[in-house]
Amino acid sequence: MLKKYQREITALSPQDSFLVIDRFRDTFDYPIHFHPELELNFILDGKGMQRTVGFNIEEVDNYELVLVGPNVYHGWKMDKCKNSVHEVTIQFHNDLFEENLTRRSIMKPFREMMEKSVHGILFDKSEAKKIAPRIMKVSELEGIEYFLEMFSILYDLSTTSHQRLLSVSQTSRSDFDNSNRVKLFYNFIQENYASKITLDQVSSMLNMSKVSFNRFVKKSTERTFVEYLNEVRVENASRMLAEEEDGISEIAYKCGFYNIANFNRIFKKTKGCTPSQYRKEFYRLTRIQ
Repeated sequence: MLKKYQREITALSPQDSFLVIDRFRDTFDYPIHFHPELELNFILDGKGMQRTVGFNIEEVDNYELVLVGPNVYHGWKMDKCKNSVHEVTIQFHNDLFEENLTRRSIMKPFREMMEKSVHGILFDKSEAKKIAPRIMKVSELEGIEYFLEMFSILYDLSTTSHQRLLSVSQTSRSDFDNSNRVKLFYNFIQENYASKITLDQVSSMLNMSKVSFNRFVKKSTERTFVEYLNEVRVENASRMLAEEEDGISEIAYKCGFYNIANFNRIFKKTKGCTPSQYRKEFYRLTRIQ
């Protein structure tokens, strides 16, 4: 299937802190790509566009704000959107903020946001709308005022709870808090999602009752146990559909789905399309044009 993804060479130089690109666009025709720099992408009046981040493909609302981590596949296309779109793209180096700074306790939200960026973060429409005037003005600033405002924008975004991870398959093992139980649960699912996993099995492993375990999973992941397990399996299936040439049935089996009809149903419910449609769409989006 897919042999290559397009590596974008950004205009961000080693001496730059941030690169801000503020423009109005009628077309988005650049194929899905990646680069080592982080990218904060704001889009206004883009309702009906299609966003791809990692192996997640979704329709865009009229306010769109996404943080994309280093070397994460991403791209936007017009799709159903017919009007001119205001886009502000802000790129910055992965090592812009040194560890001596980010390890300070006050920087914990910022540090966690940077870690979670490896699977893309979608900020709630309300947050995008609230911070939009600042983002659209930042290209007018210069010098230290420009740097401080950009840092302030990123820090303010890190402290909001209104953010959603776009892909669970790329989750860093440091993404969760310091709870050993959370880490044990996460590691077990990531390492065993291809096998049959039961509620009894995992709750017993964590030495919890099924009722307590269900509450624990809901609190930790904002999903039920079955929803989280299926999402991990679907995300890994999405990655295989995009990167490998195996048949759909084989991929389903490798991801823990032993019934192809059940796999198709859960995949469509999660992704909004069938596995074959997803594979065709992702291939089309990643073609070098």
